[in-house]
Amino acid sequence: MSRQLLTGNGAAAWGARLARVDYVPAFPITPQTEIIETLAAWLETDTMDGRLVTLESEHSMITAAGAAAATGVRVFTATSSQGLLYAMEMIYTVAGWRAPFVMINVSRGLAAPITLESDHNDIMAARDAGCLQIHCATCQEVLDSTLMAYRIAEDERIRLPVIVNMDGFYLSFTREPVELPTVEEANGFLPPFDAENVVFRASAPTSQAVAVLGGSPYSYFRYEHHLAVLKGNEVYDEVAAEFAERFGRRHEAVEAYRSEDAELLFVMTGSFATKAREAVDRLRDSGVGIGLLRPRLLRPFPETRLRELLAGKQAVAVIDQNLSMGKGGVMHAELASALYGQPDMPPILASFVGGLGGRNISAEEFFEIAKVLQTAVAEGKTPPPRLLYTRDELREMRKLQAVAQVEREELGGGR
Repeated sequence: MSRQLLTGNGAAAWGARLARVDYVPAFPITPQTEIIETLAAWLETDTMDGRLVTLESEHSMITAAGAAAATGVRVFTATSSQGLLYAMEMIYTVAGWRAPFVMINVSRGLAAPITLESDHNDIMAARDAGCLQIHCATCQEVLDSTLMAYRIAEDERIRLPVIVNMDGFYLSFTREPVELPTVEEANGFLPPFDAENVVFRASAPTSQAVAVLGGSPYSYFRYEHHLAVLKGNEVYDEVAAEFAERFGRRHEAVEAYRSEDAELLFVMTGSFATKAREAVDRLRDSGVGIGLLRPRLLRPFPETRLRELLAGKQAVAVIDQNLSMGKGGVMHAELASALYGQPDMPPILASFVGGLGGRNISAEEFFEIAKVLQTAVAEGKTPPPRLLYTRDELREMRKLQAVAQVEREELGGGR
């Protein structure tokens, strides 16, 4: 095992290389392109075996990925933001084919308005597609999760695509020390793709639910698909345990940081959770009993583990880096549904939306969230949902709006 400084994109490329992928259908989009460029350079110089093909769109890219995986090829691909949305029709389709492959999504805010920076609305839009989802907070996790994702995707109990998600710019272009397994170590953890039960062969017809007529068979296959996703909880835990035994790094489905004796909790995903960890340490130093839960596994949703970790807590702040229009933070709603109807009194569940379009979440804002939780406990009331946004930011927006209004009036007067 060696250590290198790698970006998140570089770690993803190394994960694919160590997984010995055979085929990389690709289409470039910022901030994912570096992954494909790195793999292309290795393949061009015979540093790794395999074939990379640039398709004309993300729709075609996912079609090619699913078709190749369905014939026994180990496939890797990557996308981001609008590319993920463009591919969405085929993401649902290849998941229905039960085609196991791994895709990296480098999260980026969706248009309009347009941005190149990160939030989680793109990956959250894919949560019902039938793929499993693993969310990373560090470059090391990107590499490790890529290897784990192949074990999970190719497990005969799953046989589904797995999406590994990382934040654009904050992680994709950030260099961190990454422990690289040797080829032998990677091979010991990830055996060759055993495609016996997934391959389409003319000589051995099989039912894969590609085409059905009528609601009864459709319902059957859709629910079987759902049960396979749910099985991902068990398979993920098994794979994570073996990974920890081999490499000494444990990636639980839900990371629990200083939560055991905490009365208050932050809950969030992605690279900004590292900011939350630092805030937890500083708040602990000031006497606030707070911890952090970070779900790595978003599909299947690890609700049983979350219920266990939330038992006996007084208040929880769910910080969503996404916004479901007309509803609010996605994870807040999902966590609320997981806690509904539990026999014990659930904690106060407060919703905060922050980090949209890559906006920073400062230490001061984490401290303010903790104060809101303390007040909620003291008053016994759930605080209203709120957007993390400062008075200074609002003042600047008002200035920009005033300038735009003046320009509009001047242009109108000139016509």
